Amino acid sequence: MTVKIDGRRLSIGQVAAVARPNGNGRFDKAALHLQSRGKLEQARAFIDANWMNDDAPLMYSFNTGVGLFKEIRVPMADMAAYQEKSILAHATGVGEPFAQDVTRATMLLRANAFASNYSGPRVEVVDRLLAFLNAGIHPVIPQKGSVGASGDLAPLAYLAATICGMDKAEVIYKGKRMPARSAIAKAGFEVDFPLGAKDASALINGSTVSLALAVLATHDARRIAKLADITLALSLEALRGEKAAFDPRVHRARPHPGQAKVARNVLRLVGDSKRCDQAARDLIFPDEARQPGSKAPPRVQDVYSLRCAPQVHGPVAQALDYIEGIVTTEINSATDNPLMFELDEGGYTVISGGHFHGAYVAQAMDLLGISMADLSSISERRLARLIDPTMSYGLPRNLLAGQRGLNTGFATVQCSMSALVMENRHLATPGSVDSIPGKSNAEDHVSNSTWCARKARTIVENTEQVVAVEALMAAQALSLVEPIAKDYPLGTGTSAALKAIRGVIPAALDGDRWYHDEIATALDLARSNAIVDAVEAAVGPLE
Repeated sequence: MTVKIDGRRLSIGQVAAVARPNGNGRFDKAALHLQSRGKLEQARAFIDANWMNDDAPLMYSFNTGVGLFKEIRVPMADMAAYQEKSILAHATGVGEPFAQDVTRATMLLRANAFASNYSGPRVEVVDRLLAFLNAGIHPVIPQKGSVGASGDLAPLAYLAATICGMDKAEVIYKGKRMPARSAIAKAGFEVDFPLGAKDASALINGSTVSLALAVLATHDARRIAKLADITLALSLEALRGEKAAFDPRVHRARPHPGQAKVARNVLRLVGDSKRCDQAARDLIFPDEARQPGSKAPPRVQDVYSLRCAPQVHGPVAQALDYIEGIVTTEINSATDNPLMFELDEGGYTVISGGHFHGAYVAQAMDLLGISMADLSSISERRLARLIDPTMSYGLPRNLLAGQRGLNTGFATVQCSMSALVMENRHLATPGSVDSIPGKSNAEDHVSNSTWCARKARTIVENTEQVVAVEALMAAQALSLVEPIAKDYPLGTGTSAALKAIRGVIPAALDGDRWYHDEIATALDLARSNAIVDAVEAAVGPLE
């Protein structure tokens, strides 16, 4: 599939489809919309005809230096050298390179920003950017060094260096790291690509790396939030919990749409379950301290990690609605400086502004980090209950089947997840409230958006692992008691989820094994959306 970009209609899902391979290992392609091509060519023709002379008025970065050199004219004779030196001056990143999906998203988003026709680069720059993306020439871009103001200057300089074939630029091409010039030649492109006026500035001046991280993290978070409702339902049944807390009447009394949606999802999964009935609670589970033949006391209400789950999962869902709105607007925005605007009477004018400032992305990513950290936290508390018979109403200690003492069970798995939750809590500290002035105080307030997005992505990744392990451990709990509770079937939705899990991860019925593999397999299941797909095939789309 080919995504046509015009600077106005690109979606989060389309970015993810270009950035990441599909099930066949292929990426969606990207191409410039024909209408956008015509507008870019028209604008550039005006620039070349009217502004590319030494008598033109000063226009920031078109014919002036940048930062505190904004009032110094750059002669036309030096324009080619100025483009190269702008890239050299800003290639100051440090640290490990970004993952391939972030690099690909960055390339697409930068091209889409140009397609809106506010930035003024030559159309050849956009074509080369998309050609490299489609050919799999991925710039090596260090993760650290941007403060998210004047755009992601440092990381984007490495992208620009690759586009023009600079000697120091490196890329990943066909799985190998190599000099950009070698990869460009191997892929059949002209190696040298001199930049024209404004080209370098357009390439490096925009908060696009922050946005690439934000798009992918937001895309993943939405998937995880839906899976978390499923794993909640699995844990609810494993603990023979009370369904009353999900009654729609309860949520009409506090009518937040997010919590009501979560409650509806849970009831769709377990509404027909018999495992949460009082008769099922009367069954005596292996480690339950109750006399044979005795009845379980009424549950009345459950602990917060079950009963209050809609009030915790729900705000996450609503936060994602807000974040998706911010991110989608940013995807289809021009974020460099200055911008050019077509005049009613013909021609164009240039206006300096501050769209490169990443505060929108920074604050949205802080919210995403906070929301997902809380989602991981409540999920981990359900894991803690599953391994403790005093809190699980008699599930086997540590969810162990096998000789005790010789075997340990899933307590260590829960411990590892608690480590991720603690990491999330520290990373969720807002970064958007921090600012250090830079460049001789020319940038006296910065957004810190790149760091906010980097840590949000890490929180999302950690949360997906925790939620995936909740699926794994709740399934283990349900499998362990199936011989006892077989007369009390699970809900239609949770039965489908359990079947999807058991299709690739057999229950641990013979003691300890290499838990690392099933933790990883559970994560692969989460990322593939296989559990969600199985549930929705059984009960219809979740909200």
